[in-house]
Amino acid sequence: MSIKWVLCWQPNAGTTINSQILKEVSKCVESINGVKEGGWKNTFCFYKPMLKEQANASEFPQHFLGASLQEQPDKFYMALSKKRLIVEAESSMQTIMENLQSYIIKFALNCEGFQYRLGDFRVRVGKVVPMNSENLRGIVMEMEYLPISSWKTSHLIMSGFFEILKETLGKKSLPGHFVHAEPNFSEFGLSDQYTSRHTVVQYASILAQLSTRAQ
Repeated sequence: MSIKWVLCWQPNAGTTINSQILKEVSKCVESINGVKEGGWKNTFCFYKPMLKEQANASEFPQHFLGASLQEQPDKFYMALSKKRLIVEAESSMQTIMENLQSYIIKFALNCEGFQYRLGDFRVRVGKVVPMNSENLRGIVMEMEYLPISSWKTSHLIMSGFFEILKETLGKKSLPGHFVHAEPNFSEFGLSDQYTSRHTVVQYASILAQLSTRAQ
């Protein structure tokens, strides 16, 4: 397994996110010899319980984030952020929940775009949009280092590459910048060795921020 940082675009005060920013970010990645490899998409669904009796409300999590990652097509991840819990299940879990009518989807978001290879790095640039809509909610970037799976060991390398990206983007004078909020993975019972569950924790944090920003 490689290591990933998931970054979120933070617009400057008084500005909004638009598709032109997404295009400029992609051009920046290409300008530092990023080779386009194709498309990518992750899907995130926000679930809420279908309670037949209100008395049962305390027995169920009030809501959770369901994640389907392109890197693990046979898996489905459930993030219960308040309980600091990430559950990995088979992708059939979504169908099971639908058939049991235990939870319904409040809304769903796709993170999708193009991925680029830069030596030992892979960079994915994508838009955050509601499913079946082109209403742009945010811009994300996955910064992946392929040779190492230790979060701690890779930190200096990832920080250096992030600085290169920030410097390249800075030349465009775009109305905002990418930010990396480093979660405390140990709170979720995750070790230093990176897994897809680490990716879900990062996305859960970012999507919570975007939801707050949209309100």
